[in-house]
Amino acid sequence: MEDRQIVQAVLGGDKQKYALIVGRYQQIVANLVYKLCGTRLDVEEVTQQVFVELYTALPRFRFDSKLSSYIYRITVNVVSKQLGKARRFVSADAMEGLPEQRADDPDPHQAIARREQLDELRAAIGRLKDEQRTALVLSAFEDFSYQQVAEVMQCSMSKVESLIFRAKKNLAKELKR
Repeated sequence: MEDRQIVQAVLGGDKQKYALIVGRYQQIVANLVYKLCGTRLDVEEVTQQVFVELYTALPRFRFDSKLSSYIYRITVNVVSKQLGKARRFVSADAMEGLPEQRADDPDPHQAIARREQLDELRAAIGRLKDEQRTALVLSAFEDFSYQQVAEVMQCSMSKVESLIFRAKKNLAKELKR
């Protein structure tokens, strides 16, 4: 069943079909939440909140974008709210998309040095402002185009370009410390 058919069925009163949306997008949402806000406990809590908010927002979905984009937008909004309330940063292990150890690092000392560099990078990403971190994570770790990032964040392409530019600049500063 396509997303459009599922949404129409849910809006038509078939509440059981909502489980198909959750099943289809739960892991994607959880991965994004994890990359944006950190700990496992937060992931479960925030992911559940995303699907609660999606359910109440579904009647406002106009089919002028993909359902996945709408879900990403809600996810980013929920994460922003949660981070604003708790003032938390990304945990040191939140950037799961980064490689842990390269296969061509047979020397354990090189592997340890690489792990330390990755930990520093993850911590630096965690210290970015919410909008910068969101734009960077969507672009770099979720492989979204700038246009897709702009759609999810509900902002202009020029703002996305600026956010990613500033995020990279701030990361460079953080890593020099």
